Amino acid sequence: MLKLVVAAVSDAWSRWFGTGELPTAILFIAAGLSLFWLVRMLTSKNSHPPLPPGPPSLPLVGNLLSLDPELHSYFATLAKTYGPITRLWLGKKLGILITSPALAREVLKLNDTTFANRDVPVAGEEATYGGNDIVWSPYGDQWRMLRKICVREMLCNQTLDSVYSLRRTEIRNTVNYLYNRAGSPVNIGEQMFLTVLNVITGMMWGGTVKAEDRRSLGAEFRQVINEMTGLLGMPNLSDFYPGLARFDLQGIKKKMTVLAKRFDGIFETMIDQRRKMGGDENKDFLQFLLQLEDGGDSKTPFTLKHLKSLLMDMVVGGTDTTSNAVEFTLAEMMNQPQILKKAQQELETVVGKHNIVEESDINKLPYLYAIMKESLRLHPTLPLLVPHCPSQSCIIGGYSVPKGARVFVNAWAIHRDPEIWEKPLEFRPERFMDNKWDYSGNDFNYFPFGSGRRICAGTAMAERMFMLLLASLIHSFDWELGDGDELDMSEKFGIVLKKKVALVAVPTPRLPSATIRMPDLFSILTWFDLQGVERKMKKKLKQLDRIFTSFSDDPIKYSSKRSDKLT
Repeated sequence: MLKLVVAAVSDAWSRWFGTGELPTAILFIAAGLSLFWLVRMLTSKNSHPPLPPGPPSLPLVGNLLSLDPELHSYFATLAKTYGPITRLWLGKKLGILITSPALAREVLKLNDTTFANRDVPVAGEEATYGGNDIVWSPYGDQWRMLRKICVREMLCNQTLDSVYSLRRTEIRNTVNYLYNRAGSPVNIGEQMFLTVLNVITGMMWGGTVKAEDRRSLGAEFRQVINEMTGLLGMPNLSDFYPGLARFDLQGIKKKMTVLAKRFDGIFETMIDQRRKMGGDENKDFLQFLLQLEDGGDSKTPFTLKHLKSLLMDMVVGGTDTTSNAVEFTLAEMMNQPQILKKAQQELETVVGKHNIVEESDINKLPYLYAIMKESLRLHPTLPLLVPHCPSQSCIIGGYSVPKGARVFVNAWAIHRDPEIWEKPLEFRPERFMDNKWDYSGNDFNYFPFGSGRRICAGTAMAERMFMLLLASLIHSFDWELGDGDELDMSEKFGIVLKKKVALVAVPTPRLPSATIRMPDLFSILTWFDLQGVERKMKKKLKQLDRIFTSFSDDPIKYSSKRSDKLT
């Protein structure tokens, strides 16, 4: 056996390197090592499960050259050939693709703790002050501290109830803006993005984009965040070859640094202003976070980096996701007008034609809820969730998943599996009318917000914004495309799924009067001024106006002759 190996090594050496025969001693040593490696490889295969199957890979580059930019659909195609758990070599990084509910359950529930870490990309680390946010932070004390702040304090139902007036105001501002744009084409994604941005920044530090700056700043902010989420989802050589990270060959780190600094400047300004103002009269989230920084837990201190990272999560993660989801949903409803009409009829029954939607109406709209769930099934906001990273090697589906692998759970593919869903490519809200499905993360046939410890922390906020925005849009307006335009439902992959072609639609008001905005009786009665209070107040204000005018014309004459009236 050893002689055969010696002969094979000698032949390979001469063929590969074009030299003569090796010295006998070296030849036997090389042959012995080769035989040892061969025996060990064969015995290890018998004692340990193999890696999952996958496409053939090239030396050094692996499967990088064959990657399709639309990773969610490309990964789904690989699963059809190689099975629900697939291996993919991304340079030196091993990627594991999960494409079935059973295996997703193994990863996200049965082995939740093992897979609770993230494989942090260079772009993510750069955008979140070294990965100190709730999305990329490793599982441990720091992550638990950040999760507690978000879920129990900032995004709990009680807190969200307390800032409902802000959501209501911003959505009504959007409705008013659209009334003024009636008959003209509107970029739906931009307007939804700006509405959500105003709500989030209003919650965080009380700042919103003014009405006169709505179109220009909305487009600018959205462009910046689109670029950031695009960089987060882009395959990066620095992630696949850590030794090359310092060279930043694709310039992804440099680009992300520039974008992140734009937001960091805003954060610094807001923090400085708030510290100068003091905190007694300010009850927004920024003040709450500053108080945490001043008096945090000594064991797991809450630092300025954590504070800024949470602001970045809220601004970047909260805006793009919700606005894209609403844009997809309205496009699907316009594509099937009967669904849009049915939803409008439900709103007329619950809300009426002379009122606009309140958040208290939302739980009475089961069909609209079904529309939202169906849209999140067909177009999940994070098609591959956020990649997981096992903290130790384990076995999934009978195959080895090594420590440090990048694990993609393809929710997009599972949501379109014909073995689970009847006619999965059709937009059919009726499939959710029986309340069988929810997005709590317990059913791995449908989990648009993820599952387990790393399930989305902003689900409650996203649900409220999505439902109130969509309900307001379709209750207040009919929607159609401009002349000659066609509805394109194609998707563009990123860590956040987007429409490849923006939805530009023309709103037509459908309520009797754009001026009737107040549904409560007391607001309507104020128009009549039944007690004459407003009339009397206007009279007194006119008197004061005359006094101040006289004072400004001749203050000396005023002070000598009218001091008694001033008193």
